[in-house]
Amino acid sequence: MQRYHIYIFTLVLILGIPAVGADDVLEPPVPVRTVAPKYPADLEREGVTGVVSIDCVIDEKGNVTEAKVLKSSHPAFATPAVEALSKWKFKPAKRGGAVISIKITIPMQFNLSE
Repeated sequence: MQRYHIYIFTLVLILGIPAVGADDVLEPPVPVRTVAPKYPADLEREGVTGVVSIDCVIDEKGNVTEAKVLKSSHPAFATPAVEALSKWKFKPAKRGGAVISIKITIPMQFNLSE
């Protein structure tokens, strides 16, 4: 019987280089609670692995909003990935010390291992 492990990749943040000056320094959001997505049973049985890339906004309270699948290697992975991500909690991003909302892309990988 195969066991699976779900690896959640590090957040992919394309933030650019901050402008000169302490007021423009960007602190990215940091996950403080993560939830692994449920592996679809039929894909687990068949040994199918994959990845889902999700665009979302982390709001000023550290909540995930506006989650949208950009790309999924298998359609059945998309819903569990978005459902799990909606339960994540972040330390919000800051710019110049002020809390801000920010758009990021989070990839989630579904892998099987023995």
